[in-house]
Amino acid sequence: MSLLWLRVAVFLYGIAALAVLPAALYDRPRWRHIAIPATIAAVLFHFVSLAEMLNAAHHRLPVDTHETQTLLGLLLALAFLLAYWRYKTFSFGVFILPVCFLLGLVPAFHPGQETTTSPMIHTGWIFLHVALLLAAYAALLLSLLASLLYLIQERRLKQKSPTLTWLPPLETIDQIALKSLLFGFPCMTAGLLIGSLIAQATVGASYFRDPKILLAFAMWLVYIAMIHIRRIAGLRGRRAVYLSSFVFFLVLAVWAANQFSAVHRFNAP
Repeated sequence: MSLLWLRVAVFLYGIAALAVLPAALYDRPRWRHIAIPATIAAVLFHFVSLAEMLNAAHHRLPVDTHETQTLLGLLLALAFLLAYWRYKTFSFGVFILPVCFLLGLVPAFHPGQETTTSPMIHTGWIFLHVALLLAAYAALLLSLLASLLYLIQERRLKQKSPTLTWLPPLETIDQIALKSLLFGFPCMTAGLLIGSLIAQATVGASYFRDPKILLAFAMWLVYIAMIHIRRIAGLRGRRAVYLSSFVFFLVLAVWAANQFSAVHRFNAP
């Protein structure tokens, strides 16, 4: 049944992604009454699907790539709903909802077949480790998106061109970017700390020679620098985009390093 619920969620994400376009881009508020309920329903089906999927596999965290995609898509959808509830803007849905649709599409119709034999897979701490890091990645992606939109809107203002009316004010966009970073940092810190403690108990000191781990801690250091610069120097616009993009590419490098990781490797049955 988990695949059925996920397919329903993907279908609803598709409806929401289409409905948010006229609602945001063409100022058709009536479409908002389709986009937001469809997203909420998709999140509910998505959560039920993920819970059943993990329960059927007898573990409490995403193991293969498809399960991780599913959880990341759910977190992004929740981030969009939180931004809508807090700032009354659904402009980010133009970008986030199609990503949620794509992240759920492959797992819904071509589920992964990877497994792992690690005994730590059944502990609650490892689930917390994965969930916290994925929440940090989702927050970073939202911050990067907000920074890009800030840059676009700011440039149009400087050129005295008509602004994009479907975007919120610059101050709101900047607050979303900054608060996303501030939310993601403790998630990343706690996730890395928990992962380090678990790894010390299972694989020992070799954990800190793993390429993915080294990149993850490098990303954490850059994350600190980015928050410090934004808070102290009031970094906005193009420089904020460059810095956020650099951290985001580090995230992609961390994911790519999983192929060479001795700790984060899953074996096919």
